[in-house]
Amino acid sequence: MRKVNGILPAAQGRLATVNANSLLIDAARLLNGPQFNLVVVCDDSGKMAGVISKTDVVSRISHCTGCSCTMAVAQVMTSEVAFCRPDDWVNDVWSVIKERRLKNLPVVNQNSVPIGVLNARDVLQVLLEDVEYEEQLLSDYVSCVGYR
Repeated sequence: MRKVNGILPAAQGRLATVNANSLLIDAARLLNGPQFNLVVVCDDSGKMAGVISKTDVVSRISHCTGCSCTMAVAQVMTSEVAFCRPDDWVNDVWSVIKERRLKNLPVVNQNSVPIGVLNARDVLQVLLEDVEYEEQLLSDYVSCVGYR
């Protein structure tokens, strides 16, 4: 079993943040490419205040007309956010992802400052590697490999 800090480098590359006072269009620009699927919204102290996904942007923009789309990110963000910390077990993180049907999960430090965004694929890959390793150990044990 591994902890989140073992897969943190991949999560750090997916971190995109905006200030809560930023415009929704700023978050939309970050979400426009394939690199980011979730934008973490931070307050003025840098702590996570919420998140915005591509679905949130599309949902809000579909109801806009003219200059009414120039709203602040804070009006659109999801503020009740599931998150994890570097010392959390990957198995526990997978339970949260599965239970809430999430694709991405922010990683925050002890001060609630975002340090990465985990993708469900990252977590599944780690879990699969752990199972394959355990399977190999069991196979070696049954075959008496490395034992006298």
